[in-house]
Amino acid sequence: MNPHAIAAIYRFEMARTFRTLAQSIAAPVLSTSLYFVVFGAAIGSRMTSVDGVPYGAFIVPGLIMLSILTESLSNASFGIYMPKWSGTIYEVLSAPVSPFEIVLGYVGAAASKSLMLGVIILATARLFVPFEIEHPLFMAAFLVLTAVTFSLFGFIIGIWADSFEKLQIVPLLVITPLTFLGGSFYSIDMLPPAFRTASLFNPVVYLISGFRWSFFGTSDVGVGISLAATLGVLVLCLAVVGWIFKTGYRLKQ
Repeated sequence: MNPHAIAAIYRFEMARTFRTLAQSIAAPVLSTSLYFVVFGAAIGSRMTSVDGVPYGAFIVPGLIMLSILTESLSNASFGIYMPKWSGTIYEVLSAPVSPFEIVLGYVGAAASKSLMLGVIILATARLFVPFEIEHPLFMAAFLVLTAVTFSLFGFIIGIWADSFEKLQIVPLLVITPLTFLGGSFYSIDMLPPAFRTASLFNPVVYLISGFRWSFFGTSDVGVGISLAATLGVLVLCLAVVGWIFKTGYRLKQ
């Protein structure tokens, strides 16, 4: 283990975040606040509660998860793509740094940024709606697991992408629709049976459901199933990252 190499990569990535606070932190928090205003005030005034939870509070876990997913993907994918694009990836690969340490540095930084943003949005949500967290340890576990899992997924996207356009394909055309259709703003129990069954094939449903359970003790699927699904996606991403470094797939632009 080379802690100095991990710390160097981690500090470099975190420094990039603090140099662009308006883009990295302020913009996502502002856009999420607008969701609270539009959905919480406009729709929430017409929809009193969902599963016994006031609608304004009900959407809090979904909005936090939406931000965590998108920011984890974008931070990790951009973080590893830029060295490929600029050519500095050769310096990283030729340094006495193992693949595990490279992943730990880049993915750790991306997950840290996402967790920071999630905590800020959680604090911001209290300005709009009152809520309590029934299972804070489970909430923290889901938050960390989701941030790490999708940072790994973003790392994979950054390796796969060979242009800036490709960096946006999966987040915009796959992850964002799955998140909106995964119960961020509604319970899948409100859907007709056929659509509810189809929703169970959406992995984001399990992330949001488990995270919402940690807040209110209510969920669309069992919390054990949600946790198992999250861990399953994490293991799959770890396997793909291991294969990338074993084969050298697109590590060099």
